[in-house]
Amino acid sequence: MLEDPADLGVIESARLLRGRELSSSELVTACLRRIDERDGTHSADGDPSSVNAWVRVYADDALRAAAAADARLTAKAQRELGPPPALCGVPIGLKDLYAVAGKPLTASSSLYNETPDHDCDAWRALRGAGLVLLGHTHTHEFAAGGTTDQVGNPWALDRSAGGSSGGSAAALAARMTPAAVGTDTAGSLRIPSALAGTSTIKPTRNLVSISGVLPLAPSLDHCGPMARTVADCAALLAAMAGPDFADAATGFGSFAAPFTPAAGSRPLSGVRLALSRRPQTLDDDVRDGFDRAVQACADLGAMVVESAAAPPADEPARDHLALLCAEMLRFHRRFADRRDGYRRSTRDFLERGERDALSAQDYLRLTENRRDLTRRWWRWFDSERVDAVLEPTVPVVALPRGPGYDAMGYDAALVSLTYLWNWTGFPVVALPAGLGEQTGLPVGVSLIGRPGRDRALLAVAIALQAELGVPTPGLA
Repeated sequence: MLEDPADLGVIESARLLRGRELSSSELVTACLRRIDERDGTHSADGDPSSVNAWVRVYADDALRAAAAADARLTAKAQRELGPPPALCGVPIGLKDLYAVAGKPLTASSSLYNETPDHDCDAWRALRGAGLVLLGHTHTHEFAAGGTTDQVGNPWALDRSAGGSSGGSAAALAARMTPAAVGTDTAGSLRIPSALAGTSTIKPTRNLVSISGVLPLAPSLDHCGPMARTVADCAALLAAMAGPDFADAATGFGSFAAPFTPAAGSRPLSGVRLALSRRPQTLDDDVRDGFDRAVQACADLGAMVVESAAAPPADEPARDHLALLCAEMLRFHRRFADRRDGYRRSTRDFLERGERDALSAQDYLRLTENRRDLTRRWWRWFDSERVDAVLEPTVPVVALPRGPGYDAMGYDAALVSLTYLWNWTGFPVVALPAGLGEQTGLPVGVSLIGRPGRDRALLAVAIALQAELGVPTPGLA
């Protein structure tokens, strides 16, 4: 028997809604009630005793949209209009970078407050799939950091929920919404998912349009789904995927056919997984979680190999940071006369961009380096006959909440394994790998695949998650 609809995931909600065993109005009401119960005090700087995942909740609009979804799901409407959209009536939270026509957009910053005339492409696609908007979730200011310190981690309120999509991950972990979205420029989908015990996919670059989403560094930015399970992320990605018609390059994105897991107890038979050899010092809890994931992959039938030396002996950390700061500076020049209004860490990025003062030749050199390393990684996947690379998502558990805005660099450990895959644009699924015995906090692992093989990568991750499980924080 269903105890509380707010505990449902995306796929289960959609099934019950289609079968008319649950109404969207009931589901949305349950989520709004859960937000009231668990989110605490809403504030720009955060309250130590609050999760504070949401910047703004659009309760009245959500209830009206839910009523419209219920009308669309009636037998009469289906006879007249055909099958309803796949996710009709399922609630969702949008990171406070996603433009929604007629709704404020603030990037969790006191400097920015605009009301767009048009939906961003990703929300337009999700709305077309029938999702109901609950509200906007907090981001690290302008997405320029990995901590989102105004948001408390539902596992321990004195810890960061990660960032920059920290509000979305916290809302999911606290079961305030079954679905959310975020962005990822150096790890901002994957870091909060690892630290809050939720799931995500950073899709292949250009698979999901970034048009209408406030940028951090456009050539590195990715939009993607967030949910408690990988299977739910797959359903959301299918709804989000689509080109930016103003950018011809997005036409090359492809949501290709999935890998079909083998039947029986060894569904990953035939899958060749390489263990990451990127040098990194791991917290004991993170190492234990990674070991659990490696053993689970082997138990599921995957061929787990210690790969030959991979390309990133010369990891592009400096190049990535230089490119990010240069592209960030371009958008933020409009606020040059109000620089003191930024949080300190955000201002540091902009000042770094000004000090670097990249010339056109410098920028071209960085993009050439980027293409070269991406090409080398692609060839490495081919030469090693690798379907995916398995590595820890972040090398540490959730950091203490608070210092993340004091200066650029507090999140250095958090992005140390994630940023490379923004540089190359390869797809990455991040999922929980249990709880640490020492800290009781979530730890996570990532599966990195070939560009355009997002569905195959998701299928592998779904099989692994069935073995590892999904943790739930003990919330009242």
